[in-house]
Amino acid sequence: MVPSPKPELYKKHMMRRRDARRLLDEAEALLGRVKSNTLSQAEMDDGTIVYIIDGEVQLARSGDRLFPTLMNPSIEDLPAVVVDMGAVPYVCKGADVMAPGIVEVQGRFSEGDYVVVRDVNNRKALAIGTAMAPSEEVGKKEKGKTILNIHYVGDKLWNTVT
Repeated sequence: MVPSPKPELYKKHMMRRRDARRLLDEAEALLGRVKSNTLSQAEMDDGTIVYIIDGEVQLARSGDRLFPTLMNPSIEDLPAVVVDMGAVPYVCKGADVMAPGIVEVQGRFSEGDYVVVRDVNNRKALAIGTAMAPSEEVGKKEKGKTILNIHYVGDKLWNTVT
């Protein structure tokens, strides 16, 4: 069996100053201060646009949704849910986070906010998702989906930029 080729980025170019400022303003509303010396963008074959800040793919846009990538240093400041090791393989294959797998909620968030999913042993970021309920409710839920997985270790975006 021949391994599939690594996905590529297309149409890579430096962003115009006005477009870069707009993007940084949008990113700062989500993540707080975003520092950049150079800012370029590229496109993946599925239409996802990635934003390369100082040589690292730190933001991506799928449809109209801008989100941080797992390579973005700002995710350290985002709220998180910690999942047990039984949930890790599922999250890393794109599954949404279910309430029984959550062992800890770190920080406060509202429904729709970005949340980092971390494993209980190493506290490594496994995924970025959006909360389906506020942090107070997520910590108390006993069943059902709690975090919608939008970017995870091993997805096409991850494989393209790592």
